[in-house]
Amino acid sequence: MKLSRLSALLLSGLLLSACAAKPKSDYDVGYDFSQLKSFIEFSPTQTNDPISSTRIINAINGALTAKGFIRDEVDPSFKITYTFKVDNKPKDSGVSIGLGTGTWGSNGGISIGTSVGVPIGSDTAKIQTIQIDIIDAQSNKLIWRGSDKFNFDAGGEEKAEDTHNTVSKILSQFPPKKAD
Repeated sequence: MKLSRLSALLLSGLLLSACAAKPKSDYDVGYDFSQLKSFIEFSPTQTNDPISSTRIINAINGALTAKGFIRDEVDPSFKITYTFKVDNKPKDSGVSIGLGTGTWGSNGGISIGTSVGVPIGSDTAKIQTIQIDIIDAQSNKLIWRGSDKFNFDAGGEEKAEDTHNTVSKILSQFPPKKAD
């Protein structure tokens, strides 16, 4: 019985890791990304959340600099801009289905059950989605776009760290790797 519980825990862990979100990205497959050396960033023209905006731009600069790109206001090879939005986190459906096994004396059995939950109180959790666009400086053409999101309950250090980690995950896919 202990082996089957261990197997169930391992299977649950694998399923959870398979559901982990990966940033999304798309790019111009005909573009030569190896020519990109320097960048300049542009913030959205208007934002009602300057704290998040500053966090995102700082994370972008840090991630690109760590990749060897140079910030150049005079002659950048690419421009980078971003957008972000905050939405209410969707509430769970409240319906769950369970499957269990057990033994009673010398008999065994399998049972299936359902549960319906009723949300109590307000759900204040939010989801912040960040989209980063990279534009060729000469043609002004979009050449790469990446996005990801994270959940947060409040601001402060935790949200600052989540913002940094999310931007880093997005930009980990830039520049795109050519398939061999």
